Amino acid sequence: MIRLESVRKTYADGTTAVHELSMDIAAGELAVLVGPSGCGKTTTMRMINRLVEPSGGRILVDGRDVTTVDPVELRRSIGYVIQQVGLFPHQTVRRNVATVPTLSGWDRRRTRQRVDELLTLVGLPPETYGDRYPHQLSGGQRQRVGVARALAVDPPVLLMDEPFGAVDPSERDRLQAEMLKLLVDADKTVVFVTHDVDEAVRLGDRIAVMRQGGHLEQFATPVEVLGRPATPFVADFVGTDRTVKLLAVTAVDVTALVPASGEDADSPVVPLGTSLRDALAEILRSRTGRLRIGDAGVLTMDGVRDSLRAEASPV
Repeated sequence: MIRLESVRKTYADGTTAVHELSMDIAAGELAVLVGPSGCGKTTTMRMINRLVEPSGGRILVDGRDVTTVDPVELRRSIGYVIQQVGLFPHQTVRRNVATVPTLSGWDRRRTRQRVDELLTLVGLPPETYGDRYPHQLSGGQRQRVGVARALAVDPPVLLMDEPFGAVDPSERDRLQAEMLKLLVDADKTVVFVTHDVDEAVRLGDRIAVMRQGGHLEQFATPVEVLGRPATPFVADFVGTDRTVKLLAVTAVDVTALVPASGEDADSPVVPLGTSLRDALAEILRSRTGRLRIGDAGVLTMDGVRDSLRAEASPV
């Protein structure tokens, strides 16, 4: 769906923001660009919808070179969500979400139907929130409106630049979970920018770890990035607690299970596919120190260690 071929961005003063960046993002995939400030992740995203023009290389969206597409047409076909949301303060929630359909020539009835559908989808009933103004909403509610607006004409691609960065921490986890489910159900191809490794691990199908100068260090699944960092930079960036993070994204491995025995009658049960983090929590709460994984077998502390060793490797 999105292909970057040796993409680079060099500014007039000689500063290189992105260096020979190549990656393929599959249709329906949520790819997270993560790295320290100045690594080129936002510049990379903004080159996809031509808010920033690349200095070289090619960017293809659904097979089309973005530099051959009219920028206005391109941006209307790609949803865009930013940290500060960018809602029009003098317009109601309903009119904010209707912006792109109106510009695209939709009639009022179709627009109204789509707006109400999207507000319901993001958890803002239109009869309650449709006529409110942005200043009457919480940070999380404004971000929901921003997502609804980005999805208004059902674009196949969605760009999200630190969308939860300004949201109160008490709302952030819940909003992340809700938006992730929404995007998966909507089958969108998403490019998501963050500086937060935990957010990247939680949301991404794959994570692109970038360093200063726009160099791509690793583009892989969260399990691979945490368990087998490609370079010392990646290992350092994801942190010394990467094994703890790995627990959350690694499912229980059936090869690490032992057969059930009579002593497991009182052991708790979780379904196959449970993360090691949740399984470990159940084991620690269990009187037996053992956990039944559906009908597949029993997980012990030794099994947790074996599962982690299978995924993790030293750098």
